Amino acid sequence: MARIAHRLSTNVPGDFFVDAGCIDCGACQRLAPATFDDREGQARVFRQPEDPEGIERALMARIACPVSAIGTVGRHDLRSAARRFPERIDGPVFDCGYASPKSFGATSYLIERPGGNVLVDSPRFARSLVSRLEERGGVALLFLTHRDDVADHERFHRHFGCERILHAEDAGSCHVERRIAGTKPVALDDEIRIIPVPGHTPGSACLLFRERYLFTGDHLSMAFGAPGEQKLRASRRTCWYSWTEQIRSMERLAEEPFEWVLPGHGERGWLPRERMREEMGRLLRTMRSE
Repeated sequence: MARIAHRLSTNVPGDFFVDAGCIDCGACQRLAPATFDDREGQARVFRQPEDPEGIERALMARIACPVSAIGTVGRHDLRSAARRFPERIDGPVFDCGYASPKSFGATSYLIERPGGNVLVDSPRFARSLVSRLEERGGVALLFLTHRDDVADHERFHRHFGCERILHAEDAGSCHVERRIAGTKPVALDDEIRIIPVPGHTPGSACLLFRERYLFTGDHLSMAFGAPGEQKLRASRRTCWYSWTEQIRSMERLAEEPFEWVLPGHGERGWLPRERMREEMGRLLRTMRSE
């Protein structure tokens, strides 16, 4: 629970605040950008929410925070905000909220489909979220993009009986039902293809759904510049394994069709397919020059 005694001085006065336990994962800024931003390496409240929707979105950020660093001076009923997770992003794709400290607050996604729902990376195992997942048909498959974001995968497996998939290079002692290997894409069915992208870690992999939605873990994200400007980005600073391999992986990924980039860390976003292909080319040129 956030402690008012540890309230960061960068917060504006008012009900909502961020305390010194913040790990700057970006979850609050993604969920309530009208209330939270980043200052001096930690999140802060830069504007207090006033209308009901703004307050509820700030409460959603409080629920999602992996380290409970968001607090309020007054008391609030969290039930309505909690029921908004998983929150629809586009079509059958949802943001699970409930980020886990075990994955440094990475975003976990739900793909809802008649053939069996898919979790991409593991959220925090919270009773409210689990109940909502049950209402939506449970979880048939849990795809883990890389070893950093496995979080509470064991608890989700025990509860839902879902099959877990992780690349063998990142599996180590992590028990999963299926390990993929190599760098060639693996088709799970006519909608899902797993694309190994070593670089950030040896076993990083993306999931491509319906040749539209690309779930990228920490391999690839979006960045927002001027109003309406979206660019792709990859971080050499957080490349734990090999930047050379990450460039090679990006070259292979550039051949894949997709419109949405849905990362574990960083901004997500949509671009028309041809514009996305152009952005991949620009990003590769930048990566090769670094």
